[in-house]
Amino acid sequence: MMQENSSCCHNQKDSHNPPPSDPDAVYTCPMHPEVEQIGPGSCPKCGMALEPLVSDGQENHELKDMTKRFFLAAIFTVPLFIISMGDLLPGQPISKLLSPSWKVMLELILATPVCLYSAWPFYVRGVQSIKLKHLNMFTLIGLGVSVAYSYSVVAALVPDWFPKTFKDVHGHVPVYFEAAGVIVMLILLGQVLELRARGKTGEAIRKLLGMAAKSARIVLENGNEEDIALEKVKIGDRLRVRPGEKIPVDGIVIDGKSSIDESMITGEPIPIEKNIGDHVVGATLNGTGSLIMEAQKVGADTLLSRIIHMVGEAQRSRAPIQKMADIVSGYFVPAVILIAMVTFIVWAKYGPDPSMTYAIINAVAVLIIACPCALGLATPMSIMVSTGRGAMHGVLFKNAEAIEVMRKVNTLVVDKTGTLTEGKPKMMQVQAYGSFDEATLLQLVASLEKGSEHPLAEAIVRGAKDKHIDFVDVTDFQSVTGKGVVGRIHNQEIALGNKALMDHNGISLGHIMSKVESLQSQGQTVMFISVDQTLAGFVGVADPIKETSLDAIEAIHKQGLEVVMLTGDNKKTAEAVAKKLGIDRVIAEVLPEEKVEAVKNLQNQGKIVAMAGDGINDAPALAQANVGIAMGTGTDIAIESADITLVKGDLRGVVRARKLSKATMANIKQNLFFAFIYNSAGVPIASGVLYPFFGILLSPMIAALAMSLSSFSVIINSLRLKKVKL
Repeated sequence: MMQENSSCCHNQKDSHNPPPSDPDAVYTCPMHPEVEQIGPGSCPKCGMALEPLVSDGQENHELKDMTKRFFLAAIFTVPLFIISMGDLLPGQPISKLLSPSWKVMLELILATPVCLYSAWPFYVRGVQSIKLKHLNMFTLIGLGVSVAYSYSVVAALVPDWFPKTFKDVHGHVPVYFEAAGVIVMLILLGQVLELRARGKTGEAIRKLLGMAAKSARIVLENGNEEDIALEKVKIGDRLRVRPGEKIPVDGIVIDGKSSIDESMITGEPIPIEKNIGDHVVGATLNGTGSLIMEAQKVGADTLLSRIIHMVGEAQRSRAPIQKMADIVSGYFVPAVILIAMVTFIVWAKYGPDPSMTYAIINAVAVLIIACPCALGLATPMSIMVSTGRGAMHGVLFKNAEAIEVMRKVNTLVVDKTGTLTEGKPKMMQVQAYGSFDEATLLQLVASLEKGSEHPLAEAIVRGAKDKHIDFVDVTDFQSVTGKGVVGRIHNQEIALGNKALMDHNGISLGHIMSKVESLQSQGQTVMFISVDQTLAGFVGVADPIKETSLDAIEAIHKQGLEVVMLTGDNKKTAEAVAKKLGIDRVIAEVLPEEKVEAVKNLQNQGKIVAMAGDGINDAPALAQANVGIAMGTGTDIAIESADITLVKGDLRGVVRARKLSKATMANIKQNLFFAFIYNSAGVPIASGVLYPFFGILLSPMIAALAMSLSSFSVIINSLRLKKVKL
């Protein structure tokens, strides 16, 4: 929570807001996400109703309250408007029914519940804005309505208090009850429409929340099965998933096989075959087979929970472009109040009779039409819709800045293993030299790699198990960053790694390099083995290229991006993969810290760099890039370091992210344009600059309608992002 705001926010609970269904729920402002508090209320900066950080699908109490106030306002305002404006009809029917004094009194009676009860939240928020020195839209609304209503009350009850400058040709002091009433009704209508539309921006999170399974079927040690609440599932539990059921939590298949619909996390409709040993994701839908799975991640650690958290965080973040709107809004409200004062003075001094009436009504019109709500909503509404839209297609933005920068990227740097390739390499070949045979060599290598989590190490261990090789104990194990591993077995020093490790140990490879280079040109990664400083052989491992990588690279090229492969693997192996995929440039045999330098060098050449990777060794480069993109199938550290996560590790998500970035920024600019143009044009017209030339004045009622519709139009424009083709 932002402590600087929480102290003032705790005092902002509106009296008309009912208690939340969850008393500990945290609420935030859609325009000022740094503002957070326990329970509902209004934002101390802009006065808008706070919303839950995470929607629980409960009834929107703010919407319910505003709807009730709107309908009451409509019931009283419609007859008020008819009584006030009825004499514009032929024959002046209202004057035939009511005397002037009765007409004014009836208007007072009808306007009072509207201006006191229906408009009450506007006054409360307006007063708060003045107390906290954060002038906002409710400052202007509160001033405008209270001035029009108070003036009319005094004019109705004690008209003799007013001098001649306030009276019309018949000696009556004009009242503006209908203006005050209609303003309140229209602003409430705008609030209702806005709250309903804003509710739709949180649809993505509500859909994600609704995807979770409600229970799980646990397989007990005695073989019995029973249904338990999802919250009671623990890591290590064995769970039965029957045909057509949702996978309850993240885990691994330990028995059975089936096809799983993973469209909720990938956007791809084709089911994925799952067999023993394959990972399954909570909330995905099981097909026709029956599975037993072991729970590996539960509660907040599941992929679905992490997606919901990341989407929520991104929706509440602020894009750099928002700073412009904030700066304008900060000066705008005081400037409008000043313009309203100048309008009042000019009309009072130079306006036609009754000049004071013209002065008041035009000043009120300025206050009402200038409300900067549309300006404040322009950016956050687009960001909320965009992040939700991305999440439904497997693209998670960490923050709004990533959305803004992604469209500018012109260079994509990609890691090889796990990003372009499956990240599940297979041992292809073991070559022994000297006194060593293949089985002995494989036993030494697999035993050494058994404690490593590197994909290449896992491939060697799997290959040894397939050949029924027994493992032996290793001592003094040590990982040499970017080069390989060393350890002792049977009191012999074993080293396994790349050419750099062999060179470091002074071991010559000249006589075998021609064969090694031949394997590397086929895309194999070759690791050398030495025993007591003597070359003992090598292991060849191949990592299959992902089926989607070629399509992804072609689509990325169509977006106009240069693609650079950045890998610690051997140059010939990397070039073989790059050739198959049509990658523009290869930077190979780099250590993790050198990956950062490579990204910096590209940036120094004036390139806007996005970096895609999945491993711990990629994390520093992901953080250095203008936009870091993590494969969702990779390590948690890589995901934490990145700005964008591709849930299923499919590089085609880069294209989706870029399309969404472009569409979002275009949408924000449209919103800001509408808001700026509307306010820039509306204020001068409301102040009466056109009156001397064309005799045009803007009624406060029309100003209220225009203000409400401007905010609503910004939200509707933002919601168009839900239809962007990705």
